[in-house]
Amino acid sequence: MELRQLRYFVEVAEREHVSDAAAELHVAQSAISRQIANLEAELGVELFEREGRNVRLTHIGRIFLTHTKTALKAIDHAKKQIDEYIDPERGSIKIGFPTSLASNLLPTVVSEFKKKHPKIAFQLRQGSYNFLIESVENREIDVAFLGPVPTEHPDILGDILFRENFYALVPNSHPLAEQSSVNLRDLHDESFVLFPEGYVLHQLVIDGCKQAGFTPNVSSQGEDLDAIKGLVAAGIGITLLPESAFNDLNPYYSAKVAIQNPELKRTVGIIIPKNRKLAPSEQVFYEFIKEFFSILQRFQ
Repeated sequence: MELRQLRYFVEVAEREHVSDAAAELHVAQSAISRQIANLEAELGVELFEREGRNVRLTHIGRIFLTHTKTALKAIDHAKKQIDEYIDPERGSIKIGFPTSLASNLLPTVVSEFKKKHPKIAFQLRQGSYNFLIESVENREIDVAFLGPVPTEHPDILGDILFRENFYALVPNSHPLAEQSSVNLRDLHDESFVLFPEGYVLHQLVIDGCKQAGFTPNVSSQGEDLDAIKGLVAAGIGITLLPESAFNDLNPYYSAKVAIQNPELKRTVGIIIPKNRKLAPSEQVFYEFIKEFFSILQRFQ
């Protein structure tokens, strides 16, 4: 069994088409077909069912795919460890982040890190809360920024970097736009614009409002910050967002109002896998982030 065969197998399995896999891999279609036939012969089972030009995984093929992808990730990680042991300053780090941290935190820390380690490269991936956790678990992302920070996950280690308050975002035409703060319970009659159900920021707002004694009336939803801010600016409703989401607020259209009684907060931090040693460049980045925010907190 060869690595080449396994990589060919995964590519065909995910595309369900041999010629498409061949085009992606820049290999002759006949070479891929031959290597997969050799793999099936060695295993003694059929991994694919042929349906004209398309192929479909058999039941045992789906099982084999799961284990093959896990094995290839482990091999790729081992090679990365060796390459970076030779020269940790030439590594590459896959970083995940949520939309709420994209405009301020991420560019700040990456630019500061690059000043000290200019040769380390980054691959950045934005995603939802659960996606980022699962991606770190599955080795698809090396580290991820997240809020709130999971503290009891069996396979994830979370470090809290800071805590931040939530604020109300209201259109400039709203009476609250002239106030510096508002009691959360006083928002019970407002129409809310939130992320859809399943998004962690949706649940944080729902839980916060219930803590204040009411369930918010969600009139509209948006799947990213720009959409939500746009709906608020248009007068569709109000929303509650963490402080880091207000970096690019346009005061001409909307206003930021502090929330009191109760205050809403969330933790923000970085997550890494518990059961896998970080590659040298990843460890350098991880230690830099913890030190960077530790120093930042001392001066605030």
